Amino acid sequence: MRQDADPGLFGPDSVTWQLHGDPVMWIAGVRALYLQALHPVAVRGVMINSDFRKDAWGRLLRTANFVGTISYGSTDAAEAAGARVRKIHRLLGVDDPELLLWVHCAEVDSYLSVVRRSGIPLTDAQADRYIDEHRASARLVGLDPREVPATAGELADYFDDVRPRLAAGEDARTVDAFLRRPPVKPALRPAREIVWRRIAALAYGALPPYAHALYGRPAPPPDTVTHQLTVAGNLLRCIPARMRWRLPPGHILNAMARLGPATRPAPYKLRSQTAILDEPGRAQRIDGGDSTRWRKPG
Repeated sequence: MRQDADPGLFGPDSVTWQLHGDPVMWIAGVRALYLQALHPVAVRGVMINSDFRKDAWGRLLRTANFVGTISYGSTDAAEAAGARVRKIHRLLGVDDPELLLWVHCAEVDSYLSVVRRSGIPLTDAQADRYIDEHRASARLVGLDPREVPATAGELADYFDDVRPRLAAGEDARTVDAFLRRPPVKPALRPAREIVWRRIAALAYGALPPYAHALYGRPAPPPDTVTHQLTVAGNLLRCIPARMRWRLPPGHILNAMARLGPATRPAPYKLRSQTAILDEPGRAQRIDGGDSTRWRKPG
């Protein structure tokens, strides 16, 4: 890494840096939306204070842009993105810490669950580190990091505590209907039927069983979903990374240009715990290209 360059909020030595460039993050993002919609107060705030029904795609892309900015942008860019989000939350009156915490935890849980089930061999220590890293992103949206789960155990305890307050009301079913069959232009309808509906079904299947029960729709057995996620991850990783990363707004390519090519994110780097976990100051080993054949840990 270039010594004079700004590594951003997380930096190349973080678990976040290596995971957030993986294509299964799109599936994880859809899972997060399904999960977030189960908090009646949180989803009501979205429906009342945003143009979700008219501009759902725009909302999804803005969320993806925010995640990309805080993951790979400079520190100034991440802080500016956080300031914009906090301002919007204040103006819309949706800055209740309880609701912000729900949205945050649903996202972190979805990202972590999907990447692990897609075959990326993340250790428990690395999973804890990932959750702890995202207390920084929680701060950006207006939360006190000290009140945010820092380990997988704390995250599980949080979900145990909040579950009695979850329900699949009318707003959740509106989100469900959109995710299953989003409105698109006629020319894109074949792609929606062939590609998107499979992504949405897989994201729904990846939800915890209690979420399936609340929505009232069955899902394949967990082992089947895990196998499907692994297959989907392997297929998506066959698409050359630089081709995927050229999609706007190009956060990862911009980060590599800022910090140097050796900072290329790739989950295979997580195998070397001495480089990324035990001794975060060490230079990471560069193996070449992305692995496209992850397997579920045996």
